[in-house]
Amino acid sequence: MLKISIITAAYNSGKTLGDTIESVLRQTYGDYEHLIIDGGSKDNTLEVIKEYEPRYNGKLRWISEPDHGIYDAMNKGIAMATGDIVGILNSDDFYTSDGVLEKLVAAFEETGSDAVYGDVHFVDSEDLTKVVRYYSSKSFKRWKMRLGWMPAHPSFYCRRSVYEKYGTFDTSFKIGADFENLLRLVFIGRINIKYIPLDCVTMRIGGVSTQGLDSHRQILADHMKAYKKNGIYSNVLFEGLRYMEKIFEIVRFKISTIVMGNYFIPKS
Repeated sequence: MLKISIITAAYNSGKTLGDTIESVLRQTYGDYEHLIIDGGSKDNTLEVIKEYEPRYNGKLRWISEPDHGIYDAMNKGIAMATGDIVGILNSDDFYTSDGVLEKLVAAFEETGSDAVYGDVHFVDSEDLTKVVRYYSSKSFKRWKMRLGWMPAHPSFYCRRSVYEKYGTFDTSFKIGADFENLLRLVFIGRINIKYIPLDCVTMRIGGVSTQGLDSHRQILADHMKAYKKNGIYSNVLFEGLRYMEKIFEIVRFKISTIVMGNYFIPKS
């Protein structure tokens, strides 16, 4: 059996971390460890962790100390990980269903892939039943990274040996360290990847990369920096094609919600 290391970076996450933890504890696949990397929270985050800790039966490890942001926390988690497979589950997100880990592991075992990824969807932070956007990784192709595309990172589960070979997250990036990391792994390293049609994670709107125009400007700047760092040619025009496709995706989702109802989620 493959052991999975689930890494959760947290900071002042007391209001949402319980949902994250509950979704981990409900997973039907049992060979996992949950690593919660707290950045020295000032709210009740540690109280939430300690309340749930007995229910893990030894599968939870956590630390709380100052860090240099979310990517630094993720790097700490990868360094602590002992699993064969590593995945990120943010502290304001949760698994969409109880069988997510089981299906991801099955894909690893069936294909022997280096990484497996699927879909995610976004919900209103005040109403978790209200789906705002569905992000499918189905159309992702390796060459699309030159246009700024990447698999939905919260659904991306990767062998720990790949991180050991190609490195983890570059903390000099403000928002786009996940893109730069996948650029190294998927585009340059050409690791063996496998998409599965599975809605893996439910994400609350308002995360680091979903905060409006300023965040999109920073994402664009980080993408250009990532290309330059890795010696890959791209430009703003190429990136613009990604936004055109994203607009089409949003329009298609809006039409689907009108036809199927406000809370429509595509079937896996």
